[in-house]
Amino acid sequence: MPASPTNSALPEPSGVRRRALLGAAAAAPVLAGLPATAAAATTTAAGHKKPRRKPRRLKAGGDLGPNVIVFDPSTPGIQARLDEVFRQQERAQFGTGRYQLLFKPGTYNGLNAQIGFYTSISGLGLSPDDTTINGDVTVDAGWFDGNATQNFWRSAENLALVPVSGTNRWAVAQAAPFRRMHVRGGLDLAPSGYGWASGGYIADSRIDGTVGPYSQQQWYTRDSSVGGWTNAVWNMVFSGVEGAPAQSFPNPPYTTLDRTPRSREKPFLYLDGDRYRVFLPALRTDARGVTWGNGTPRGTSLPLERFYVARPGDSAATLNQALDQGLNLLLTPGIYHVDQPVRVNRAGTVVLGLGYATLIPDNGVTALKVADVDGVRLAGFLVDAGPVNSPVLLEVGPDGASRDHSADPVTVQDVFLRIGGAGPGRATTAMVVNARHTIVDHTWVWRADHGDGVGWETNRCDYGVVVGGHDVLATGLFVEHFNKYDVQWNGERGRTVFFQNEKAYDAPDQAAVQNGSVKGYAAYKVGDHVTTHEGWGMGSYCYYNVNPGIVQHHGFAAPDRPGVRFHGLLVVSLSGNGQYECVINDTGAPTSGSNTVPSTVVSYP
Repeated sequence: MPASPTNSALPEPSGVRRRALLGAAAAAPVLAGLPATAAAATTTAAGHKKPRRKPRRLKAGGDLGPNVIVFDPSTPGIQARLDEVFRQQERAQFGTGRYQLLFKPGTYNGLNAQIGFYTSISGLGLSPDDTTINGDVTVDAGWFDGNATQNFWRSAENLALVPVSGTNRWAVAQAAPFRRMHVRGGLDLAPSGYGWASGGYIADSRIDGTVGPYSQQQWYTRDSSVGGWTNAVWNMVFSGVEGAPAQSFPNPPYTTLDRTPRSREKPFLYLDGDRYRVFLPALRTDARGVTWGNGTPRGTSLPLERFYVARPGDSAATLNQALDQGLNLLLTPGIYHVDQPVRVNRAGTVVLGLGYATLIPDNGVTALKVADVDGVRLAGFLVDAGPVNSPVLLEVGPDGASRDHSADPVTVQDVFLRIGGAGPGRATTAMVVNARHTIVDHTWVWRADHGDGVGWETNRCDYGVVVGGHDVLATGLFVEHFNKYDVQWNGERGRTVFFQNEKAYDAPDQAAVQNGSVKGYAAYKVGDHVTTHEGWGMGSYCYYNVNPGIVQHHGFAAPDRPGVRFHGLLVVSLSGNGQYECVINDTGAPTSGSNTVPSTVVSYP
């Protein structure tokens, strides 16, 4: 089977992401209380002030809302309902629909759950093997003429699959995690016809058969088990994966770490009898393999009654009142406009989204802020910039945060940020991480290159991710298209396992990206004062389609110190639209004209 179809394999669809031109080588009412509104203090005729009424306490737990669809093995018409959701979401790349599909423990036969935009499918057992689908959970690219490079914002979690053909198809791009899955067969990561593909992420999963990435340009797999792996295009990274191919970068481009330095799996909803609970997996050090292979996984759980079950239309004031009451947040599918930051101030707070629940900041506020406290878990939601510029969209720890969180770090998992695409959006920086020891596990931070509200100044955002905290670990860092640095890392002892980047396509000229005397801003910049930093399996691509003459001096910039080290770096000029002169600092060969061939550095320094 060819690893990389040619450019002539498919016609160019309307609105295609530019890298795709290169080819693959290239129902019940809510039970939570009404939002609290404190009555304003009034003054009597005698001049005495009446006391303000205390806000009405919000009720916890309750119904999950109409866009959480729950099935059990006896539910009639499951396939028809799945097909109905897919028809609505298949092409809705920037639509407002949001869905969570939940399957109670048991066995389901003859299903093909096709998963479209903003759709999450999950089992409700403590183990994936508690919920078995004799059938498939499928992502393909028929909606886009066989091109999978825009199959974003969807997920599969906590299910066992017995694929009809022996191999399940999961042809996705960014922001499409495959977590806690057991495939009793093989897994194909390419679309039908093996067209263009650019993904992706697997964690805490067991694939009994072989994983075939085929046309996938890059992929990261963490703390899993695979029966085999067939090929690589540009950048395949593994950490803590049983059965992973041996380290061989750049030929083939496998970067393999025997273990993941630290990991803590994403919280998930499950059923304990007929009651919902949220499981909180335990922190692991030097992790390898799945968490669920030997019975009940390690961790703790919380009843749904410890959560405020938020519904679209809830205000930031309501969400903050729930947090102030000591509740966690379960964001049910939908869109939430917030006119003030959602403030997470209590240690151990969980903010868990279902079905790509989306926060949109109004009036230029920061959508969510985390205090300098232990053990906060942010997971499973999207932050979409509003039309008024926000200085920051997501702040993990305030400026100057200094507390030691090594025993119980903040985790940010499957939290995705977007500037433009769904409409006008602006920010200065998408995500700031100031809290020490934070683990950022799978994020896609994206300044849109297509959709509505897109242009060099229209959806301007200078910085994607800025890390100020020490001892921060990123596993699965996807950051693309920012006007200046995509990642700027100023904290000490930072580590990144897998990085994928495209520089902004739409720079009008060389002057627009000039960084003092340096041609272009690096995709990944380590601060000049940093003494210790390490990265593995990191790629940056350029496609300056507005002005192909733009030159990017390097993809990576870092101080020349013995403690600052990189392994498995590459840069790619896509069809010669722009060029890299070096890979990191002044090291590495320039990219080769119009040939989409990576320039690599095995280790630096």
